[in-house]
Amino acid sequence: MNNLQSTTKLANGVEMPWFGLGVFKVEDGQQVIDSVKWAINAGYKSIDTAKIYENEEGVGQAIKEAGVPREDLFITTKVWNADQGYESTLEAFETSLNKLGLDYLDLYLIHWPVEGKYKDTWRALEKLYKDGKVKAIGVSNFQIHHLEDLMKDAEIKPMVNQVELHPLLTQVELRDFCKKNDIQIEAWSPLAQGELLDNAVLKEIADKHGKSTAQVILRWDLQSEIVTIPKSIKEHRIVENASIFDFELSQEDMAKINELNKNHRVGPDPDNFDF
Repeated sequence: MNNLQSTTKLANGVEMPWFGLGVFKVEDGQQVIDSVKWAINAGYKSIDTAKIYENEEGVGQAIKEAGVPREDLFITTKVWNADQGYESTLEAFETSLNKLGLDYLDLYLIHWPVEGKYKDTWRALEKLYKDGKVKAIGVSNFQIHHLEDLMKDAEIKPMVNQVELHPLLTQVELRDFCKKNDIQIEAWSPLAQGELLDNAVLKEIADKHGKSTAQVILRWDLQSEIVTIPKSIKEHRIVENASIFDFELSQEDMAKINELNKNHRVGPDPDNFDF
């Protein structure tokens, strides 16, 4: 983990960058095109979008304009709840792929565990994977019981589980379960949508290292073996977020950050989500 191109090896051998750009709530058109191009120009390889973000076309346009070889990038999108089911997932995948203007995806995720549907959806992801249309498949917002239920019938285990994860919601049990089952954990909303930026403990650690609180949180992710995808629409922030490979948090720093956990969510609870 010594630079922005550093990767983790997924269960199937695919290399996934530890660090990437998320584009949740980034407007389609120029805003998302600029954000993605700035990130790629700054050395980012991984871009994470989703059908429901309604900006896949802009992400695709930015990839085209950035002029970086396709194989150097790692592109993720997700199947939305309304499209879950076997045939409808296969259709949704093709729609997303066309919007992105790509021949294949690096990672395709089930966005939420829609009860009664996520197993059929997973079968569709397994087919897409076997057909070579996607390099890796996974889930998002799955709790331990969802993963256990899915894996009872799955031919292929999820390779990634992307969940809300930050120092106020450290998800230790889920992380341990995923590690044991060779599922890479990935954090969405790693900065708790800004709620942590004025935290006194984090500020103190940041001052000690001459870094921002955001950089400290993102460094904590990496040292905790968590893939992270902070979002920003400001070029200087996109560059700053990634400037975390020139310092290391001590064990004491890490322990202090771990102690901030309050099991506090800024997003929906997967067990009480209105699907």
